[in-house]
Amino acid sequence: MMTESTTIQKKSSKVEGIKERSNFLREPIATELQQDTTHFSEDGIQILKFHGSYQQDNRDNRIKGQEKDYQFMLRTRNPGGFIPSELYLTLENLSEEYGNQTLRVTTRQGYQIHGILKKNLKTVIASIVKSMGSTLGACGDINRNVMAPPAPYKNRPDYQYAWEYAEKIADLLAPQTGAYYEIWLDGEKAITAQEAPEVKAARQKSINGSNFSDSDEPIYGTHYMPRKFKCSVTVPGDNSIDVYTHDLSLVVIVDHKGKLQGFNILAGGGLGRTHRKEETFARTADEIGYVTKEDVLDLVKAIVATQRDYGDRTDRRHARMKYLINDWGVEKFTAKVEEFLGKKLEAFKPLPEWKYEDYLGWHEQGDGKLFIGISVENGRVKNEGEFKLKEALKKVIEKYELPTRLTANHNIILYEIDPEWQEDINQIFTNHGVEINPDNVNHLTRYSMACPALPTCGLATTESERILPSIVKRIDVLLAKVGIQEENIVIRMTGCPNGCARPYMAELGFVGDSPNVYQIWLGGCPNQTRLARVYVDKLNIANLETFLEPLLVFFRDNKQDHETFGDFCNRVGFTALQEFADKYKPSKKKVMKKVEKQPRKKRNEHRISVNEQWYQKLKITASGQKKAMNQIVSEALSVYFGEEK
Repeated sequence: MMTESTTIQKKSSKVEGIKERSNFLREPIATELQQDTTHFSEDGIQILKFHGSYQQDNRDNRIKGQEKDYQFMLRTRNPGGFIPSELYLTLENLSEEYGNQTLRVTTRQGYQIHGILKKNLKTVIASIVKSMGSTLGACGDINRNVMAPPAPYKNRPDYQYAWEYAEKIADLLAPQTGAYYEIWLDGEKAITAQEAPEVKAARQKSINGSNFSDSDEPIYGTHYMPRKFKCSVTVPGDNSIDVYTHDLSLVVIVDHKGKLQGFNILAGGGLGRTHRKEETFARTADEIGYVTKEDVLDLVKAIVATQRDYGDRTDRRHARMKYLINDWGVEKFTAKVEEFLGKKLEAFKPLPEWKYEDYLGWHEQGDGKLFIGISVENGRVKNEGEFKLKEALKKVIEKYELPTRLTANHNIILYEIDPEWQEDINQIFTNHGVEINPDNVNHLTRYSMACPALPTCGLATTESERILPSIVKRIDVLLAKVGIQEENIVIRMTGCPNGCARPYMAELGFVGDSPNVYQIWLGGCPNQTRLARVYVDKLNIANLETFLEPLLVFFRDNKQDHETFGDFCNRVGFTALQEFADKYKPSKKKVMKKVEKQPRKKRNEHRISVNEQWYQKLKITASGQKKAMNQIVSEALSVYFGEEK
């Protein structure tokens, strides 16, 4: 076994010292929590992250000469996005009593509560833990929430294995220090599901120096990881979790009978970077090899140990595992992993093409029950005007005691639904202004994502969540103007270059640079298998239409059959895009007029007005029959006029 000092380099960063002095994540949190202050010290802020919270300042409420408006964001850790009904109702109540009355679905399948005061942190965390939840390890230099496809297929063993191993990896890499329960629950251990025996055995087993001897943290040691560490588990073909963006991704491999055989291994993904510092960059994961199911937990430990011992602890901008693999190369990295593992990895198994799935709308889950995916714009669960998503979710989950799964595109799946409940659930959502038919969700909104950014994120340099809806509308208008209004484009936006909404995998990515200014990334693909590239270093968002119109026209006139915007940009190249944009002169006659001359039958744009009562009934009927609203109307009119065959 290794000693505690083995992993630390001579000139380590300031944060390494903070971790070392923390007594395994206890201080200064334990002491400062007792102090009558509104915030923690700089050292406290760093350790607080390990407990699942970020100290923030609401910049909308800043007043010159007064103390900052300190508040805290609390993030849950839910492997595979699993949220029991009891936990959801607790989070909902806590957000009302102690937060800002909203919940935020994260892009890593957890929830965030914003606006908590320091004096209420202990109450909120204790309530979450007592409701079968946790915030431990949701942030900090540690393994973060382990992701998995959210689809609750009961007739697909591979999906069940993905959930199972997401839980096992989360348990294996969970901090073992008692600090969390000492501080937030006064030493009381939470009632949680007992971890699998093989997980406990794998954690305790030291192979070729993978463990620290006589340590509170046998895997992590005193200094934990050099930076955050992200994992996912998925099934072949299902890229609902952005498989190439994680430090470590495992792909379930089953035989023809659906029995688990092992896992393909991808490693070295990561998207955080810094503007105009070329030594920092977004990177997609590499294929590493294949491991049998018997060795998979040891393999996870071996990869963690490699990053723990050889990751850069001197420069936090260079500390993620993607830099280690980039510097070493895949061959050297794999050799070191095999050294810890004690055996060679097998060759990477062939896989089908990856496809993005969002699982919106109604689906059968394979055992006679149903699930429904609800689109949540930018992940914000709220009540606003006639739109009362938060109230609707509470009613449905409380009434039917439904579990939920959160998606990596910050949507929500409710499952274990008896078919006889479907109509009532449709009615509840419709009565609260929530769209349940994915065909009626704006096609750009459906595939867009934004991080929270301003006013609370301390890293944000400009808007993201609050501005993206208006950006989507402007792009929608522009698409219609140039006559390609039906085109889908994956749009993602962040308020800084850390990439929490994964803009670097988008077809059109907006990365915040300064107030109202964004770096523009182009060339990703709808299934999130290709990294986008920087096209424009700085774009003032006021100039969006002037910038984007030439690119859309070039795309319209030169795309191949079924080619998407991202694939087109990647195929023709940025030089061709720029040359066309430089020469482009907007037509005085809008393209829409030309499109309007097309036969209406082909454009399918007949309009019929109905009153609100009939409109709501129409929405419910369309959703129940899984049809578009205009199709229901068309069928009804055909019967009325005697045209039905």
